[in-house]
Amino acid sequence: MNKKFLGIMLLLIAAGTGLFAWLGGFSGTTVTSTNSQDLIIAGKAFKGHTKDQALGNTFRQVAQVLDQKELEGVPANIYYNNPDEASDTISAFIGVLLPDTTQRLPADFELRTVPGGRKVLRAEVNAHYMLAPNKLYEALFDYAEKQNLKLEPFYVEWFPENKKGVVEVPVLE
Repeated sequence: MNKKFLGIMLLLIAAGTGLFAWLGGFSGTTVTSTNSQDLIIAGKAFKGHTKDQALGNTFRQVAQVLDQKELEGVPANIYYNNPDEASDTISAFIGVLLPDTTQRLPADFELRTVPGGRKVLRAEVNAHYMLAPNKLYEALFDYAEKQNLKLEPFYVEWFPENKKGVVEVPVLE
């Protein structure tokens, strides 16, 4: 019985490790200092607690718009504060990074433009969107600390491919 249990546990651990690797859990994150480009995001604003059901509903509405091809683009979000420093309350804009402004917006969606030409730290990782944010933000904050850089509380993240994530944060000068 103990050998059978041990074998099953080892099999489950191996399967879990394999899934984690397939999702990009072991992928390294690159951080670079660069200048930002103009970004156009269509979406919906959210302000509230990170555990608020409305936040999940907003993410689902945006995913549905992409799934039903009401908008052409990739998932993207703007965060106007760091929820870790704001007792789990966020101010965000959840949406779709658009290639241009000619698309007709779904009901209750609005456009926001992130201006380019600013010095930013940019983090990129080849990982599933469920794993990417933690890897991206941790790498950004570590890099900024090592380089003694101060960051604005303004985070733009997008997911240009199924298993790729990008975050840009302006550097305070």
